[in-house]
Amino acid sequence: MKVEAVTRTLQGTGASRRLRIAGKVPAIVYGGADAPVSIEVDHNSIFHALRKEAFHSSILELTIDGGTAQSVLLRDFQVHPYKQLVLHLDFQRVSATEKLHTKVPLHFIGGEESPAVKMGHQVISHLVTELEILCLPANLPEFITVDLTHMEAGVTLHASQLVLPEGVEIPAAGIEAPIVSAVATAKGASDDATAE
Repeated sequence: MKVEAVTRTLQGTGASRRLRIAGKVPAIVYGGADAPVSIEVDHNSIFHALRKEAFHSSILELTIDGGTAQSVLLRDFQVHPYKQLVLHLDFQRVSATEKLHTKVPLHFIGGEESPAVKMGHQVISHLVTELEILCLPANLPEFITVDLTHMEAGVTLHASQLVLPEGVEIPAAGIEAPIVSAVATAKGASDDATAE
């Protein structure tokens, strides 16, 4: 995905407010060997891009003042509490040879067909919706699929049990983090008590 930007010369709250009135969003690019650069981007294009999941977890091609595109990752963004207004963006430069430490969304499939739901009458509880990973930019997935088709009743699935795309690993600190769990509903528990 491509992002067009221009260099931002004026700094401060007043300058940022005038930018937003003009339909622009203040942003910054940092990381790598180069110094941080203050930039501005078009509000409407960024507003619509932020609604796409891939924009948050893909390597973006950022062009500043029509120059050479550089690879960046969206690291942070701020939006207005109640207006449809993007206030600020942070982009981080990435190197093709250095591993990224970032989060990607999880997509859960097959939960309704799992033994836990069909036979155990349990509910699949998603404990997290994104996962911290470590990989080279070329291997960065848009999302990781979690297949729950064979999940049994009363089982908790941990990060170490996920099938990861090639070149993707989970940092040691998060390897045993619980991802999803099959839990009994109040109705299911009362049915079991009645059966006993």
